[in-house]
Amino acid sequence: MNAKRSTPAKSTAKAIPKTTAKTPSKAVSKQTKLFVLDTNVLMHDPVSLFRFEEHDIYVPIMTLEELDNNKKGMTEVARNARQASRMLDEIVSGVEDGIGEGIALTGPSRDLATGRLFLQTEAISAELPTSLPAGKGDNHILSVVLYLHQRSPKREVILVSKDINMRIKARALGLDAQDYFNDKVLEDTDLLYTGTLALPPDFWDSHGKDMKSWKQESKTLYEVKGPLCPDLLVNEFVYLEEDAGKPFTAIVREGKGKSAVLSTLVDYSHSKNAVWGITARNREQNFALNLLNDPQIDFVTLLGQAGTGKTLLTLASALTQTLESKLYSEIIITRVTVPVGEDIGFLPGSEEEKMTPWMGAIEDNLDVLNRPHDEPGQGGEKTSGYGGDWGRAATMDLIRSRIKIKSLNFMRGRTFLNKFLIIDEAQNLTPKQMKTLITRAGPGTKVVCLGNIAQIDTPYLTEGSSGLTYVVDRFKGWPHSGHITLQRGERSRLADHAAEVL
Repeated sequence: MNAKRSTPAKSTAKAIPKTTAKTPSKAVSKQTKLFVLDTNVLMHDPVSLFRFEEHDIYVPIMTLEELDNNKKGMTEVARNARQASRMLDEIVSGVEDGIGEGIALTGPSRDLATGRLFLQTEAISAELPTSLPAGKGDNHILSVVLYLHQRSPKREVILVSKDINMRIKARALGLDAQDYFNDKVLEDTDLLYTGTLALPPDFWDSHGKDMKSWKQESKTLYEVKGPLCPDLLVNEFVYLEEDAGKPFTAIVREGKGKSAVLSTLVDYSHSKNAVWGITARNREQNFALNLLNDPQIDFVTLLGQAGTGKTLLTLASALTQTLESKLYSEIIITRVTVPVGEDIGFLPGSEEEKMTPWMGAIEDNLDVLNRPHDEPGQGGEKTSGYGGDWGRAATMDLIRSRIKIKSLNFMRGRTFLNKFLIIDEAQNLTPKQMKTLITRAGPGTKVVCLGNIAQIDTPYLTEGSSGLTYVVDRFKGWPHSGHITLQRGERSRLADHAAEVL
């Protein structure tokens, strides 16, 4: 939020000025602003009341009316409307006599905000263009903003709304308007952590002095010192392209300020290390398989455009660790049921049967992982079979018995023990929903989030505010989590070209 970047004020405005002559002092008006909240901001983030630091906020009576109209139901919007109403009630309770002077937010926000909350306590009428109908809620809020702007010409009065058309109308009327930015993890998703880092060509010259090296199990570890070490995050993958010979790839195991410990990787591009018959086709896929097959990593996030192999690699790893090494007891798959086109209506059957149409991607990948021996595999090579059609059917039955498809609606209150939890299409989750899902993990459970932040179908959710972006940013550097952004599509040349040009 722009309010976040402002210099903290030494004092706050005590009240909404009644006349032009009583406007706040010049020092205060320069530093503190008055933000007028649209209803959709409170319904998007009920805690937005405390997100404006030293600045004052104003809630029009129409905002309260629209909160009341949207409080019924079990949707996320209805829950947020009820929470916002409860928070407003807690703030206002006990200070009814001081509403006109503004209610200090320091106490209710626990020092997160030092401004004041103003509620509309009088009938306000400001002249809007005749083409804007006065009975519409948005136009009523615009008239309040216009009124406040006219009454306090020396103070910045800003409308905060998630509604693009509302902001356009406000600017057309000569009013300041902004989107609500506080929920966005990053302004620019190009800055999102990718999980990989290309080392400079002179890395060994600048970091190889006094280097220590030792063997641990089948891997070689290096302790290096140099200027790049303080910026390395735990479980970040590093690579060095070399002109001759095999390129160097490693994972950061420890960050010790001026030094770091690097560990070599398992080469999953070699057929001897194939995971359920699948080998890595590029560097990022190899990194992803190293994370997915590491029992010390409890939380993995995989980003990438369509066809980069997110679901296939995750399912192959999950089947190997569930059916072969028996590290996990079963695989649980869930996803958000947001349709791309028109909704097809209610679906019959049990929870799993209702979720089946949404799990077409899982079925497609299971077919690839369990294809018969006479079909070509990756790159056109023949694959080893499972004893003909009967063996293939028996294997598929065994696989299906270990895969459970669950709906997000019934997740609250559950605890998963020794499960491999896959959250597909995670870009459509809000940060709150993501927290609900990840906190279901009990001892021995691995959680893998898959998604493409360029394909968000949930209304009012953007690349910057998606729950997937949120967890990638918050979990980076934790010793038991890892993230990789897959770059190269491997589905088909048609899919790769479509993803690039369309």
